[in-house]
Amino acid sequence: MHEKLRTGPLAGLRVGLLHGRLDADEKEVMMRRFQRGEIDMLVATTVIEVGVDVPNATVMVVEHAERFGLAQLHQLRGRVGRGTAKSYCILMTSAQVSPLGEERLNAMVRTQDGFELAELDLAMRGPGEFFGTRQAGLPEFRVANLVRDRELLELAKQEAARFATRPEPGVSEAERARVWARLKEAWQRRYGLVEAG
Repeated sequence: MHEKLRTGPLAGLRVGLLHGRLDADEKEVMMRRFQRGEIDMLVATTVIEVGVDVPNATVMVVEHAERFGLAQLHQLRGRVGRGTAKSYCILMTSAQVSPLGEERLNAMVRTQDGFELAELDLAMRGPGEFFGTRQAGLPEFRVANLVRDRELLELAKQEAARFATRPEPGVSEAERARVWARLKEAWQRRYGLVEAG
């Protein structure tokens, strides 16, 4: 894409390239050149999602926007509009967009509130695994639903914290030890956790 733009529609402009395979120094040099205006346009992967602050950047085009989650789209959109000039974030899609992709794109148009978008993203995609590798989907609870039962799960979290920090008057130390042993066994089996000691 970089080569196609540089030699085609953007011929004559200074077009930079930034991606995750560049080493840290090369990335830094490219960003500094873009900040100083030595580069007119930067073609980049999502490596620019976080930690990039170029106040004079005013236009961002995200290709295949329907493939991204709301949180990531919001982060990308946040790379422009940091200065005083009016800015634009253009979300381009392929010809076929799923109903869920359409819903995400509509949410991006409707609001710029990061908290609202994060909640929608959680409801749509789920948090993935807390200790695993899945980045989306709901955790496998036996009874609860993370989105639907949010208040109940928060209460359960508070009760678990209380159990862990303050001994219950009617619960013996042996019973507490059995609870901890059962939890430890379940987490080790499920996530392959090991204990060093």
